[in-house]
Amino acid sequence: MTYTTRDKWEKHFSDGRGFRKVGERERELLAEHTSAPDDGGRALDVGCGTGELAAYLASLGYTVDACDFTDSALARAREEHADVEGVRWLHLDIERDDPAPLHEDGYDLITLRLMYPFVQDRGRVLHGLGERLRDGGALVVITPVAATTPEERRGIALDEDEIAMLAAGWETVERRDADGLAFLILRGPCHADTRAVEKRPTTAHALTGALAVVTDDAGRVLLGRSRRGMLELPGGKTCGPEGFAAAAIRELAEETGLAADPADAYVVTMLVDDSHGIPRLTAVVRITAWTGTPTNAEADKFDRWEFFDLHALACAGDIFVPAALAIDSVWPGVIPDLPPVASYPLAADRPPVPGEPAEAVRLRQAMAQTVIDGGWAPSEPVRDALRTVPRHRFAPEVNLADAYDGGDRAVITRRDETGRAISSVSAAWLQADMLESLRLRPGAIVFEAGSGGYNAELIAHAADGRVVSVDIDPWVVRRTRAFLTEAGSGRVTAVEADAALGAPDHLVPRGGFDGSVITYNCWDINPPWRDQLAESGRLVMPLEMGGYTRAIEFERRGEVLHARRFTYCGFVRDQGQQGRPAPVVPLLDGALALRFDDGPAAGAQGLEETLRGRRHEVATGVTMRAANSYFGSLQLFAATTVPGFCRLAAHQESAEAVTGIAKDRDAPAILGEASLAYLIHVQTKDSDRREDKEWEWFAYAFGEQGPELAERLVATVHAWDRHIRAEANDEHADPVLSVHPAGTPDDALPAGDVLDKVNCRMVFRWPGRDVVPPGPVARPVTDAVTQGV
Repeated sequence: MTYTTRDKWEKHFSDGRGFRKVGERERELLAEHTSAPDDGGRALDVGCGTGELAAYLASLGYTVDACDFTDSALARAREEHADVEGVRWLHLDIERDDPAPLHEDGYDLITLRLMYPFVQDRGRVLHGLGERLRDGGALVVITPVAATTPEERRGIALDEDEIAMLAAGWETVERRDADGLAFLILRGPCHADTRAVEKRPTTAHALTGALAVVTDDAGRVLLGRSRRGMLELPGGKTCGPEGFAAAAIRELAEETGLAADPADAYVVTMLVDDSHGIPRLTAVVRITAWTGTPTNAEADKFDRWEFFDLHALACAGDIFVPAALAIDSVWPGVIPDLPPVASYPLAADRPPVPGEPAEAVRLRQAMAQTVIDGGWAPSEPVRDALRTVPRHRFAPEVNLADAYDGGDRAVITRRDETGRAISSVSAAWLQADMLESLRLRPGAIVFEAGSGGYNAELIAHAADGRVVSVDIDPWVVRRTRAFLTEAGSGRVTAVEADAALGAPDHLVPRGGFDGSVITYNCWDINPPWRDQLAESGRLVMPLEMGGYTRAIEFERRGEVLHARRFTYCGFVRDQGQQGRPAPVVPLLDGALALRFDDGPAAGAQGLEETLRGRRHEVATGVTMRAANSYFGSLQLFAATTVPGFCRLAAHQESAEAVTGIAKDRDAPAILGEASLAYLIHVQTKDSDRREDKEWEWFAYAFGEQGPELAERLVATVHAWDRHIRAEANDEHADPVLSVHPAGTPDDALPAGDVLDKVNCRMVFRWPGRDVVPPGPVARPVTDAVTQGV
């Protein structure tokens, strides 16, 4: 019974054979240590065979999912336990199949009885099962041990080293004896912080070697658990005049039994670092095809070889430094906190490397359908791109469920030293919406500012064209190029440069780009984005106006950009020369701050004392319910029509008692002389039913001029309510917006409210707004303290 192929197990069970019966001691230990929660709980029995253990778990009060990869075992289980309620029999190979049939809310108990030794990728499987445990849940492994198992049946048992590896990374591990079987109870997340570690010092003057990066048909990377207690890639030193690719192929065969053709081995990067002060040169060899089954050919050096999910490498424990650096050169970002290295990527062409699990296909289709059902992808080319481009290959540091989240979730891929997100894969619905706004024809050439790879591949696929993707961050560009090589179509060019300056001249097509998309928040519109765009081409970008962001579709008409569509959104901030920290005036020892996102910071003399005085409150009479509570259109309306507009932001909880603004929130505001007013919504009706709750807009004010300022804001709310607001959040009226070059004289602008930026002048014409309201209350303007918040 040391066989592992499915057909042999099918015959095993169809011939009437089974496993060792569940013993009384096993039953006692399960009842004692893993009793069902008061609500019954849910259990998963992996490799259930003919179902004896699953039936016993049901008797303990669990609702049980029992899975096995053999039809014959499941047929017998259904027949032999037909009278058992609460068991769902699932045909599932826990190593290879899409786990869609498993319960999405997880399990209180997971059992693997007499089957763990038959698992090839033990670490990956155990980690994946651990991720499915609910808080407080347990994973129980019941297995024979090698010390009491005859040598000819060694394949069904674990030795002590293998048991130690199984237990590594769990918060608590209990071991009991069950009539000669090891009964292991594992609790807590099965995570061990990844560290890049060295071996013992060497006596050589220099080291050269080659490491093989090999993936399976699901995109998982092959790693060996060495006798030194760390994970390693196949590889080793070169011999004589042997080339690096040849050395990697030889070491792969010697260590794992896998064979590769030299035509499928590519030296992709040379890494230079040191080992205990000795210079070390490591060639990273990407092997794109291989044959055979991983075996432990050098048992004196390795315990076993397994394929690991990329997203699990951040919690895989110790990894040999060169292996960690080599993995990072192929998939930047999957392993955190690596030591410094000099990297020399080679320009050798190599093909993309396919491979994804069936689960990725299912989740990608589900994500696409969610986006389609939301109305964000009406065209078939965009729908097909969502269904086809492997999003998870461009975000390998997260699990598949997070990569293919169809809601508002973006995948953060890089943060700065303060923890602020500076690069991400945006929410799928927003990427689809912006792609639709480009209105591309087949064969289009598109400029993208801000790289990552996935969005550019979506564009290239939908347009059957080409994309020039530019980013200022060298790490992001290196990552993008690596992922495009692994999973791209060859139609995206990633360039390291300041995207605010547009694309390099030699990459700009004659007549300009058919479309341009900016993938980070912008305070201004840089002239090259317009100048490099073809006439009637679309520029789609997240633009900040008064501190509020909208993804706007612009159409170029000569030197003027005309807005055609607005979408509510949020993006990471620009890092290039357009990056502009908003002038800020702190108040009340930093508990509050005034933000001037457009225009100079105004003086705040007297406001500290004013804020300690009486608060004036004016009800607008304008209410909203949860179903139509979107504040965004009112914010943008106020920001672009109220003279002297700014935002009052709360940074400490103490600010709420003074202003009513919750911590980390802000409110539209205007200033007067030692006075200010701002808009806030107050709940006026509570209910157990969300749809029956109600809020009303109020203008709050401080200072002598506060009442007059508050009335101006009340008038703004009333105008918004009459002309802009709609019951459905996505149907609020948008302004007519045109963007003109900086320096355009006033008499050359159309009528409307003007918002001046450094590079352009924006003119807003809102429905029902035929006249400009009175000017702001007179107030002194002085130099203010400015700082980022």
